[in-house]
Amino acid sequence: MAAPTLMQCLLAISLLSFAAHAQLSTTFYASSCPNLQSIVRSAMTQAVNNEPRMGASLLRLFFHDCFVQGCDGSILLDAGGEKTAGPNANSVRGFEVIDTIKKNVEAACPGVVSCADILALAARDGTNLLGGPSWNVPLGRRDSTTASASLANQNLPPPTASLGTLISLFGRQGLSARDMTALSGAHTIGQARCTTFRGRIYGGDTDIDASFAALRQGTCPRSGGDQGFDNAYYQNLMQQKGLFHSDQELFNGGSQDALVRQYSSSPSQFSSDFVAAMIKMGNIGAGNAGEIRRNCRVVNS
Repeated sequence: MAAPTLMQCLLAISLLSFAAHAQLSTTFYASSCPNLQSIVRSAMTQAVNNEPRMGASLLRLFFHDCFVQGCDGSILLDAGGEKTAGPNANSVRGFEVIDTIKKNVEAACPGVVSCADILALAARDGTNLLGGPSWNVPLGRRDSTTASASLANQNLPPPTASLGTLISLFGRQGLSARDMTALSGAHTIGQARCTTFRGRIYGGDTDIDASFAALRQGTCPRSGGDQGFDNAYYQNLMQQKGLFHSDQELFNGGSQDALVRQYSSSPSQFSSDFVAAMIKMGNIGAGNAGEIRRNCRVVNS
């Protein structure tokens, strides 16, 4: 058989490069797993009905996945230490819901849909089921074969972060300050562990409304207690009622004040920007090499 020509070799390299950096598509599974969206939606509806907080938890799980190696399902791996890294330990949750969805998807379309894509769809459906917007999720991600505790510790913004640190950490992922401010609005449907804001409400910060701090102290004692809830995010920021220090940094005489004012008075603008930022975040690492894990917690053997 004749040896391949230089042009054939270059074409093969080009095709391999394209495959490794392929763009995501909202119709990626249209023929290979046509019922994917309804399978995910059904499981998410049940999960949120059982526990409304789960919608916010899966949105946060997706965010923490995307900021480490891209949106590749690495946070779902039991090995590698990412799941138990500082920002994730005893914090991120919803793994059992993803396991259930994966089991249902595998029954319908074995070996076809990545765990990373399932997580992206679950985050969208959880948001929507709690009254948030919906959007067409670009799909076609691959599952990572590695996880990274060190990158989780480096890349995920802590609740004590300054505005400059937040802008830098989001910028590292190709996300703008506007994206960051819109994505932070996800806190409007979330619950937070008391330990992450205890210092702020007990005199750690001065840019906090005194009555709001006293109110939070009622449900977050100096020791014990682990829940807090915030459901009017941007309006609260304007009243110095940001739950985290990093929240209040978005409205503290800095570059994002005007945008916070805009979102507080225009839910439609916030919704539009949030969807755009979610899609942009979901593209981090698009086309990364990987596999379709049979079990989201372990790499294929």
